[in-house]
Amino acid sequence: MSGVQAAGAPIEDRRQLVEWMAEGAKPRQDWRIGTEHEKFGFNLADLSPVPYGGPSGIRAMLEGLRRFGWAPVYEGENIIALEGHGASISLEPGGQFELSGAPLETIHQTCGEVGQHLEQVQAVAKELGLGFIGLGFAPTWKREQVPVMPKGRYDIMRAYMPKKGNLGLDMMLRTSTVQVNLDFSSEADMVDKLRVALALQPVATALFANSPFTEGKPNGFQSYRAHIWSDTDPDRTGLLPFAFDKGFGFERYVDWALDVPMYFVYRDGKYIDASGQSFRDFLDGRLPALPGEKPHLGDWSAHLTTLFPEARVKRYIEMRGADGGPWKRLCALPALWVGLVYCQESLDACLDLVRDWTAEEREGLRAAVPKLGLRAPFRGGTVLDLAERVLEIAEAGLHRRAADNGMGSDETMFIQVLLRSVESGKSPADELLEAYHGRWQGDISKLFAEYAY
Repeated sequence: MSGVQAAGAPIEDRRQLVEWMAEGAKPRQDWRIGTEHEKFGFNLADLSPVPYGGPSGIRAMLEGLRRFGWAPVYEGENIIALEGHGASISLEPGGQFELSGAPLETIHQTCGEVGQHLEQVQAVAKELGLGFIGLGFAPTWKREQVPVMPKGRYDIMRAYMPKKGNLGLDMMLRTSTVQVNLDFSSEADMVDKLRVALALQPVATALFANSPFTEGKPNGFQSYRAHIWSDTDPDRTGLLPFAFDKGFGFERYVDWALDVPMYFVYRDGKYIDASGQSFRDFLDGRLPALPGEKPHLGDWSAHLTTLFPEARVKRYIEMRGADGGPWKRLCALPALWVGLVYCQESLDACLDLVRDWTAEEREGLRAAVPKLGLRAPFRGGTVLDLAERVLEIAEAGLHRRAADNGMGSDETMFIQVLLRSVESGKSPADELLEAYHGRWQGDISKLFAEYAY
């Protein structure tokens, strides 16, 4: 989750919010790729979650990483993030370690960044007796076992979440993801990309499904993380059906965002609880938490980070449907979406593919995929059939980009792991379940030994 921007002049009109988002448009030559991924830390001795404090805690991890040129970010006396190299390292509520990568030109570069980050994390973690693993959901821990990171916004969210859904606290404390942030060139380009992103997000969820365990046992899901999002907060999650309406653009997205209840306002180094209150009222100077005060663009930017649809618009588009996973899939996720939407021919092919899907079909896919994954039914076939076509489009798009690594390989190398999933018909969750019922003989501890970074 992103931090809060510095204050600016008060916003006087809704139009300023629309213009701020529209100003994110960039010419094609300036499009970049920003990859984010989260991972779970655990104690090597007993596989327990890692607390914030102590000689082997999350704070010690952050302090240890400073040797690689990262600068600390504090909230009060607590170090809560690191910045440097055009990127940042931050903490999710349950201590999930997140790299928010720099905006880079190619998947080769972003994959190199991911690899370097994991090497640095491994170096420090080894000294502290810790390990890190990429999964969509913490496979063994109970919710009450997970320590909460000392960030003010998380206290507000933890109090509000149970009012809106049954699994919001699990989302905060026990899930991890990998996502990619991509640019658009205009409002029309944003609309096309967002529609493709929303329609095809369940396909990405199925390909990256990697959370079949809860508290040490199979949970009956391919992506339990995706299931959790269906019962977190209906006000701020989902597939945004209005994005497919005629005339959709920045204004309609802003209107939706204005009506999503707020969590907080950040002032003088502290988070002020505004949970359930209206940004529209804030815009009119009638926010109960700050009567008479109007928001600045930093408040708007922060509010947008508290909206959680399957694809999210800020001044770029975030693809949010995938479970966290192993190193190769951290590179495959940005490659998939770049191949689909950064080549106009591929974007057009995706639009043709999803153009006649109904809202009911899109919602049906989102509902079926968490449990059934690639085996979810769709139009007389399955999501596996759909994934095969999607990967064909993505591979062609990556070929057309012709981004060579200097050794004769283009970016299609990064989706080979997904092509193998389609060939076998098996998701990462299927592979984990086979291991659990087979060579692990029901011993979930083997997961940490085999799948840690």
